[in-house]
Amino acid sequence: MKRAEQVTFGGGGGLDRKAQLREDPAALETAWAAPETQVLMTWRGKILSQRSDPERGPDGLAWIASSHPVASEHRSAALYLGVAPDGTERFACDLGAWQPDALDEMALASFADLSEQQHPDLPTGHVFAELRRIMARLSPLEAELAATAKALLSWHQSHQFCARCGGKSQVAQAGWQRKCPSCKALHFPRTDPVVIMLVTHGDDVLMGRSPGWPDGMYSLLAGFVEPGETLEAAVRREVFEETGVSVGEVGYLSSQPWPFPMSLMFGCSGQATSRDITIDPKEIEDAIWVSRQEMMTVFAGEHPIIKPARKGAIAHFLLENWLADTLD
Repeated sequence: MKRAEQVTFGGGGGLDRKAQLREDPAALETAWAAPETQVLMTWRGKILSQRSDPERGPDGLAWIASSHPVASEHRSAALYLGVAPDGTERFACDLGAWQPDALDEMALASFADLSEQQHPDLPTGHVFAELRRIMARLSPLEAELAATAKALLSWHQSHQFCARCGGKSQVAQAGWQRKCPSCKALHFPRTDPVVIMLVTHGDDVLMGRSPGWPDGMYSLLAGFVEPGETLEAAVRREVFEETGVSVGEVGYLSSQPWPFPMSLMFGCSGQATSRDITIDPKEIEDAIWVSRQEMMTVFAGEHPIIKPARKGAIAHFLLENWLADTLD
């Protein structure tokens, strides 16, 4: 697919990860101390963002200098992201236990979290916002940095103990490894492979929805790749398990790092060999065939039931290219 890397989080931002510095403490300290060095703060999975227009939501990442007191306070837990094309060193830190005043825990737990949190020591207009809200507004570099930081920090939060002996592990390689001091095991960031399928039959595409999704939300079917399974086999198994639809030919289209929390989405095409749908209610709530003409009304926001897929998600990207006939 010629446009494959134009998907959100798909790279192309020019970040140099400088992996050779991860085991060089002196070089990392020099990078941190450089006056141009910028740090991306996160909190409970949210990304520090900024508004250029007070009337609308955040529209980009907010960076603070490594010399800023909030960054300095969390220096020991900083992860090294790399060097941006402009030569600035980039790090990421999580605020950890900070608790905002009047925190709405229900809003944080909602599917579409619109709440924002302002740290008292950070500039006005710098707020912690859900990455899904702003992902379609980010530049390729911002998207790559945000996805890397969020996925890496999520891994550290969920893998603090050694999987071999159960002992408390320690951060190493500037955040790109964890070491167990007890049994010496080394652990590396985890990425979960997921297939997401543009399954078509003639001029129709197969769409589904999961329980708990907002009204009108349908998307392409998706599922985790199991051990010992190819992408092609995963596509056929997941589609059949969820809908009873058989899939023949499978092709690869595009991939997307998906930091919710730390997956790699493999966008695939699939040619259905059957149309009858029998859903597994344990897997999905509904599945339907949608014609190309009907999908055009969905994307135009004119469909009476179905809402368009979220911009920035690979489902939106694949459907958009399917409609434009640019999947080749």
